[in-house]
Amino acid sequence: MRSSEIRKRFLDYFKKNGHTIVPSSGLIPKGDPTLLFTNAGMVQFKGVFLNEETREYKTAVSCQKCMRAGGKHNDLENVGRTARHHTFFEMLGNFSFGDYFKEGAIKYAWDFLTNEMRLPKDKLWVTVFETDDEAATIWKKSAGVSEDRIVRLGAKDNFWSMGDTGPCGPCSEILIDQGVEAGCGEPTCAVGCDCDRYLELWNLVFMQYDRSADGKLTPLPSPCIDTGMGLERLSAVLQGKKSNYDSDLFSPIIEFIEGLSSVKYGADHENDVSIKAIADHARAISFLMTDGVLPSNEGRGYVLRRIIRRAARHGKFLGLKEPFLYKVNARVVEHMGEVYPELKGAASLIARATKGEEERFFETLERGLALLEEEIKTLKGKGEKVIPGEVAFKLYDTFGFPSDLTADIVRKGGFSVDEAGFNRYMDEQKRKARESWKGMEGTGAPQELYKSLAASGLKSEFVGYHMEAVSSRVLYIIKDGKGVDTAFDGDTVEIITAETPFYGESGGQVGDTGAIVGKGFNITVTDTTRPANDLIVHACRIEAGSVSVGDEAELVPDMERRDATRRNHTATHILHAILRKRIGEHVRQAGSLVGPTGFRFDFNHFEAIGAEALKAIEEEANRAVLKNIEVATDVLSFDEAVKRGALAFFGEKYGATVRMVSVKGVSAELCGGTHVRRTGDIGLIKITGEGSVASGVRRIEAVTGESAWKAVTEAEDALKESAQILKVPKQDVPDKIRKLLIDQKELQKEIERLKGKGKAASAGDLLENVRKINDVSVLAAKVEAGDAKELREMADALRSKLGSGIVVLAAVQDSKALLLAAVTKDLTKKYSAGEIIKRLAPTVGGRGGGKEDLAQAGGPDPSGIKDAIESAYRTIEEMGR
Repeated sequence: MRSSEIRKRFLDYFKKNGHTIVPSSGLIPKGDPTLLFTNAGMVQFKGVFLNEETREYKTAVSCQKCMRAGGKHNDLENVGRTARHHTFFEMLGNFSFGDYFKEGAIKYAWDFLTNEMRLPKDKLWVTVFETDDEAATIWKKSAGVSEDRIVRLGAKDNFWSMGDTGPCGPCSEILIDQGVEAGCGEPTCAVGCDCDRYLELWNLVFMQYDRSADGKLTPLPSPCIDTGMGLERLSAVLQGKKSNYDSDLFSPIIEFIEGLSSVKYGADHENDVSIKAIADHARAISFLMTDGVLPSNEGRGYVLRRIIRRAARHGKFLGLKEPFLYKVNARVVEHMGEVYPELKGAASLIARATKGEEERFFETLERGLALLEEEIKTLKGKGEKVIPGEVAFKLYDTFGFPSDLTADIVRKGGFSVDEAGFNRYMDEQKRKARESWKGMEGTGAPQELYKSLAASGLKSEFVGYHMEAVSSRVLYIIKDGKGVDTAFDGDTVEIITAETPFYGESGGQVGDTGAIVGKGFNITVTDTTRPANDLIVHACRIEAGSVSVGDEAELVPDMERRDATRRNHTATHILHAILRKRIGEHVRQAGSLVGPTGFRFDFNHFEAIGAEALKAIEEEANRAVLKNIEVATDVLSFDEAVKRGALAFFGEKYGATVRMVSVKGVSAELCGGTHVRRTGDIGLIKITGEGSVASGVRRIEAVTGESAWKAVTEAEDALKESAQILKVPKQDVPDKIRKLLIDQKELQKEIERLKGKGKAASAGDLLENVRKINDVSVLAAKVEAGDAKELREMADALRSKLGSGIVVLAAVQDSKALLLAAVTKDLTKKYSAGEIIKRLAPTVGGRGGGKEDLAQAGGPDPSGIKDAIESAYRTIEEMGR
């Protein structure tokens, strides 16, 4: 039975039994910051289990895309080495939200496996929690499982918890006996053993308790069911395979890897590990990128980077010397694209992003391996088997080797990595990064105060979408982090009013500035923030008079500044939509800053946007401005907004009611910011920069309105001035500059040629100081040289003039001594330049080394150069004895 049929029959079976088929959610958990990735079928129903949301159905079934790599659930290091560990996998599951309970779950599971899938009953075993007599009785009476095939296990194996507190309960697992040959061979091998003989197929979780902070278990009013069964395991069992990798979910991918590498799967254990790891990782990479994750140095992007680099390294083990993984990903898309059509839509992105990451890694891989091999050689000489944390960190920091990749590489030789030491260096790097950040973490009141004010019911309503000024009452005044009744002339305070037209900084848009005036006081607002959802705080300076809680005040934002900010915010939406249209739907906002003078927009993308593409994006954005399209705002339900085409992303938390800002035919986004009424109000959008801010994240900077006009005028003025200086028409400026650069290069070459002649002449003069030591021509001298490169060039010229001999040169650079030794090839067996420099370096307070024919050193004491020159002759004489 093919995996596609198994998947379909599972969903159809439960649909036939009254369950709603719920599509798989994305690999990035929606609104759950506690998880890196969706790692189980129940994740998308977590809110239902916690009674935080309701669904229109009581029973559900799904085939959920899952990832277990990074964080608490991390199978990465085992992938390829076992028959059943994966990073990406599909989890089949059925769920009951207060409908059926243990009896229903057991009945469905047993019926599906034994009747639908026709698994032999005499091969199946079940486990229950050690005190769960109810489940054991149901297995016996309803399913007919004999007592001797029901095994009771402890909480470690058969009790499930969502967290330290909250829903939990016993669970029951169905296992299949794969035979003695699949086992560990130990006489104690039985259900519960970690080997593959008794293979867990299906886990049924009976969510029946609520665990309190003190550990007390209280029965839930509506017990729930959460089950999970890996499609990969079930497919392997039904296809008679002992390894998931031999099932049809993997075999087409493995066959493709065999063709790429000319390595036969099944012929060698270590090669098999690499083939399986590549096959698994290619699936994970393809699905992660499809769901919007791109390689980076943190969070989900870093996990993806680790997976790509681990797969690339396994390709090296198979003899693949060029980027190859992107080709394997294409096979994954082809193989799984019918079931998951979103893979086909992202095929180009997957190929380009993977290939780019491979190329970057291959550039540093060999150098990193050379360092690692040198360290291994040193450790072998000492009889040690642990790679120091410092070395592992250097490999990570300099060459991009995650510590688990280093561990993978050295495992074959019986080495391991000092993970604790590696983590210490990582923590130290993070500490230094924090210390080097000179920004302020906030100048307002402590966050706890804001939270307590919000919790007490204090609210301030934003009315600035349609009102430019408003009269309101002062509710609260904060001075020096504490509430006060009155503030006086010269005080710097924070003021909260019942209503405000001032926009509080959020969603990337800066806060408004302006004035608050009233009877007997005049206040300047320097910033506005939104520290809690319903709390808008004005940062203020009392210019005159005094203000007290309860006073009536007139609040007037700086509307010229607000209008400029509005132009930039709407322009951000337009650019975002055009970027997604022209570059790909993987583009999503990764941060923004919208202010009155311009805006910057960070987005997920893996390569620079070319000048022509950037020009086309800018042109399309300005066409939308010229059309003067109405900018509509609607407050509606989240589901309705999505139906109307509003842009929403997995991982973002949205309320039941949202505000949708749309530019018809261009963009529709959920946004709480302020916007122009029509696109023509923007005036002009001018992109001023595009670059990288982090791995996998690009940034566009732009200006609008008056700032855009100024940017264009300044560019025009600069071009005019350049044309005047160069004495050519404006349109000829680029050609003239190109010609000047070519001329400059030619002149530089001529200068270098003349310098070379001068060095040769100087070398000829120095040859008069050559001495014969042990029948070897030796020249030691102090010379004038700008840097080490110039010193090497001079030594090469002298060595060439000598034909056979030794040259030792010294120079002073930036108040430090430079020493260099050069030995002609015919003398290197007896006289090593590295050894000569090693002996001379202490005379200038330094150290150095190098190869047999060329070595150099540096030291802080240039006064020792004279001794170094004299010592050179003595050293060479001693070496020749």
